[in-house]
Amino acid sequence: MRFDAMDLKLYDTLTREKRVFKPLDPANVRMYVCGPTVYDFAHIGNARPVIVFDVLFRLLRHIYGADHVTYVRNITDVDDKINARAAEEYPDLPLNEAIRKVTEKTDRQFHEDVAALGCLPPTVEPRATEHIVEMRALIDRLVASGNAYVAEDNVLFSVPSMPDYGRLSKRPLDEMIAGARIEVAPYKRDAMDFVLWKPSKPGEPAWPSPAGIKTPGRPGWHIECSAMSWKHLGEEFDIHGGGIDLVFPHHENEIAQSRCAFHTPVMANYWMHNGFLQVEGEKMSKSLGNFVTIHELLKDWPGEVVRYNMLRTHYRQPIDWTIKNLEESEKTIDGWYGFVGDRKPAETPDEIFITALCDDLNTPQAVARLHQMAHPPVMGLAMAGVTMLGDRTGEDAQRYLKSSAMLMGLLGKTASEYRSASVAAASIDTATVELLISARNAARREKNFSAADRIRDELAAMGVVLKDSKDGTTWEIAR
Repeated sequence: MRFDAMDLKLYDTLTREKRVFKPLDPANVRMYVCGPTVYDFAHIGNARPVIVFDVLFRLLRHIYGADHVTYVRNITDVDDKINARAAEEYPDLPLNEAIRKVTEKTDRQFHEDVAALGCLPPTVEPRATEHIVEMRALIDRLVASGNAYVAEDNVLFSVPSMPDYGRLSKRPLDEMIAGARIEVAPYKRDAMDFVLWKPSKPGEPAWPSPAGIKTPGRPGWHIECSAMSWKHLGEEFDIHGGGIDLVFPHHENEIAQSRCAFHTPVMANYWMHNGFLQVEGEKMSKSLGNFVTIHELLKDWPGEVVRYNMLRTHYRQPIDWTIKNLEESEKTIDGWYGFVGDRKPAETPDEIFITALCDDLNTPQAVARLHQMAHPPVMGLAMAGVTMLGDRTGEDAQRYLKSSAMLMGLLGKTASEYRSASVAAASIDTATVELLISARNAARREKNFSAADRIRDELAAMGVVLKDSKDGTTWEIAR
C-alpha cells in the first residue's frame, strides 16, 4: 500500500455516516457500479457516476495497488426500454434483430464517450444477457427459501418475507409503494412485491424460465445486478455505487434479493451515491429542450474540461451544469497545461491532495490544492520564508501538480499534445501559428508594435488567443 488505508473515509448511504473504509480483503478490494441501459446515448447525468467512481477506482488502485482492486460496471442489454426503442427505430425488422442493432450502436457510443472523458475501463464489464444462468440460479434459491413465489408464469419477490426491507431508502411504506412505479397485478400477494422473472411476449428476447415454469421468459431489472455482482465479486463485497436515483427501488431490491438468497447480513459494506444534475438551474428533460448527451457535449468541449467541470462539485451534492462553469473549467485546464508544460509527473501525488481525496472523495478540496500548486507564492515572499505548510514552487510544483491531477484523470497529456489536439479540433495549422508568434515576438523586440498588433489580429481572426507573460507567449483556441 502506498498510503495509510486507515485515512480513507467514505460516506455510506445505508448508515448515513462517513466511515473509515475497511475492505473485506485488502488484497482484493471489490466495487460494483450500475452501468448504462443501452437503449439511448448516455446523457451528462449518466456521465456523473461514471466519472465519480472512476476517481474512486483510481484512488483505491493508488492505495492498495492496481492488481488488488476489482471494479465491475455492468451493461444492461435486456430491458423494456430497449425493446420499445428497437421497435420504434426499426419497425420493419424482427424485434430481436432490431434490439441487436440498437444495443450495438448505443454500447459503442457509450464506450467512445466515457473514454473521451478520461475514464479507465472497469476490471470487468459484464452484460446482463451473458448472466441468465446466474439469474435463474438466484431465483431458484429465493423460491426455495420462501422469499419468492410463482404466479401466472411470473416469479415475484415477496417483500414482507424480508422484515428489514427499506433500510437503505428509509421511506415510509406508502412512499415506497408510490415510488416503486410497479403494476399492482391481481396475482401479486402484496403491492410491494416486485418481478424477478416474467414471460416474454412474442418476438421479445426469451430464455428457459426458472422455478419449473414452462413458458420462456426474461429477467426483471433488479435481479440482473444481483446476479452479475455475485458472479464477479461474491456474496458480499466492499462498495456498491450509483446515482442517488437508484437508491429506491433498484438498490433496495438488490439488497433484498442478494441478502435473502445468500442469508448474509449485508450485500455491500458501503453504499455510495452521487447527487442529481440539473442544467442551467432546471431539471434536465427532453420536454424542456435541455437534454444534453455526452456525445453532443464532446463536440464543443474537450473531454478533460467536461470531466474537471464535473469534479468541481462534491459528488454527493447536486450539480448545476452551466455554460459559464464550462468556460471557467476550460480556462483552468488551459492554464494548468500552460503552467506544467511538458514536465514529467512526480513519482507520487502531493500528500495534501491525497488527504483531500481520502476524505470521502472531497474533489473540491483536492481541486483547491491543485490551484494552490499552480499558483505558488510570489518569489519575494518565498525568498523571505513566508510560505504555507505544504507549499511547492518551481519545477517541484509543476511535477506534483501533474502527478496529482493525473490521479483524478486530468493533465494526462503533455502541454504540446493538449494544444495539438485542440488545434486539430479547430482545423488550425500549428506550424503556421508558431511561425506567426515568432514573427510577432521579433517585431516586439524591434519595437515595431504596429506590426506586432497586425500579427495578433491575424491570429485572432484564425481563432487563436495569445497570452503574454514573463515566461514567454502561449496560445489557445478561442471558443
